[in-house]
Amino acid sequence: MKFTVSQSSLMRALSVVAKGMGTNSTLPILSGVYIRAHEGALEFQTNNLTISIRHLIPANVEEEGETVVSGKVITNIVKTLADSAVTFEGGDRQITVSCDKSTFRLNTLNPADWPSFPELTPDRTIELPSELLSRMVDKVYKVTSRETSRPILQGILLTVEDNTIRLVATDSFRLAVCDSSVEAAAGETFRAIVGGAVFHDVLTMPSMTDTIQIGTTESQVVFTFGNTTFVARRIEGNFPDYKQLLPPSCGTAVTLATDEFSAALKRVSVIALQNASVRFDIDVEAGLMKLSASSPEQGESTELLPVEAEGQSLAIALNYHYVFDCVNAVSGAGELRLELQGPTQPGIFKSNGKVNYLYLLMPVRL
Repeated sequence: MKFTVSQSSLMRALSVVAKGMGTNSTLPILSGVYIRAHEGALEFQTNNLTISIRHLIPANVEEEGETVVSGKVITNIVKTLADSAVTFEGGDRQITVSCDKSTFRLNTLNPADWPSFPELTPDRTIELPSELLSRMVDKVYKVTSRETSRPILQGILLTVEDNTIRLVATDSFRLAVCDSSVEAAAGETFRAIVGGAVFHDVLTMPSMTDTIQIGTTESQVVFTFGNTTFVARRIEGNFPDYKQLLPPSCGTAVTLATDEFSAALKRVSVIALQNASVRFDIDVEAGLMKLSASSPEQGESTELLPVEAEGQSLAIALNYHYVFDCVNAVSGAGELRLELQGPTQPGIFKSNGKVNYLYLLMPVRL
């Protein structure tokens, strides 16, 4: 095989397929990148038994062929090359990579041993605006569980119904829901549970286009955009019925200026080193919320915030790390509403805009 491609195009292609490079030492071929030169294009593939990625770029192909090279080695080489033409030339066992005055002779693996890319026909597909979807995934994916014992909680529930796209994630301590209006075909509905890390990785790829097509089969989810196809395992099971956790009304509601609240929480939580609990005391009549934290070793901290409050005065304690995840998710929003039922019931943060956001958080014992 022999082909020439620019260093920048090659580096971008390798960064697109990088997430699919395997680290399984029992199958060394999966730590490689499959490259096929064919009809004026290069096809790159990676596969780690969980996800498969395919990406195509144009190239000057003089002699067609295929090879598998170490993903780590070829990436490290291409990173260091000048932004110039890179030529690959070789046969079965070795390939020569040359650029300007640099030449590398690399050992290759047998492409016949490379697993074929899954060619799937999705049962159901939907096309969505990728920029909107990316913003929404950013707001919820940190709430997915990191525990492998409950894989369903590692996923994000994606639904499209009645021209509304909704994403839901929970780790059993907190729940994040965001939705936005989207133009879908009349009566079009879609539902799938996608791994949170997978969703985030796909939408931050450098080859992302204005829209992304998502399709599902019985066991796989397929993302297609531009010249890239990303296939991942679909998370099976029933997502928790989150709607039953949302109360129809609230006893206390507080409207917060997001930036002021974030800065005050940051100052107060400096003391909360061993115990991540921050206490919220809401005085409805005075229109004040007192944030406080204490530590036997460090002392205590308090700060008063003027707020718009209605309902009953009460106190609740929340994990400030989790509250910061919520505040960061709504950064840019001027106001944040906190709705409370009582000191032992979940607190609910809400922010409305082009993307509506709800964040439910279990309290800490006072």
